[in-house]
Amino acid sequence: MQLVENLEYNTEREHLIIPEYGRHFQKMVNHAVSIEDREERNKVAQSIISVMGNLQPHLRDVPDFQHKLWDQLFIMSDFKLDVDSPFPITSKEILRQRPEALEYPQNFPKYRFYGNNIKRMVDVAVEWEKGDKRSGLEYAIANHMKKCYLNWNKDVVDDSAIFKHLFELSDGRIDLAAEGESLTDSGQFLKNRVAKTPRSASNSNKKNQRNNNNNRGKKRY
Repeated sequence: MQLVENLEYNTEREHLIIPEYGRHFQKMVNHAVSIEDREERNKVAQSIISVMGNLQPHLRDVPDFQHKLWDQLFIMSDFKLDVDSPFPITSKEILRQRPEALEYPQNFPKYRFYGNNIKRMVDVAVEWEKGDKRSGLEYAIANHMKKCYLNWNKDVVDDSAIFKHLFELSDGRIDLAAEGESLTDSGQFLKNRVAKTPRSASNSNKKNQRNNNNNRGKKRY
């Protein structure tokens, strides 16, 4: 009965700041914090770092890894350990700082099938001075839009539809319809797409044929 009463459950134990090192490491760190003599405290801290490094001996002597170990030691002590570190001590405030939110690419809601890169290209094109260079870029963008459209939607698309979409994406600053431009024929895009199909289809058929041959003669239960 006394043995049962002395059982200690993890839920009742002290919280492990870095669980990967286990409870014994945490107890060693707590002991180091409690040592009053600074010289002795430094020796114990160095010993703890050595043991931590032994867990990954191939990285033990790498400076960056050593810095990481010291940071982890201070974290495990809740920054209460006062010892001489060979590296600058990272403050608790800096560690708790949240990274700035990354800008998430926003799709143009009406024409998602063109992708974000098309919208970026359009934004760049409208900033260029008008001339042959800008006209060439606008034409290239429109052709790429047509290719994306054919990959995503139908087998045919009229150039006027692409020009209309480009006009909207550029807020009316690119109007190829007014210039009477003609894009690459839809059949050319489709021809290039179909030309890539036979090889993959052939490989798939060969694979299926091999699987069928391997399955022949196998008993079914």
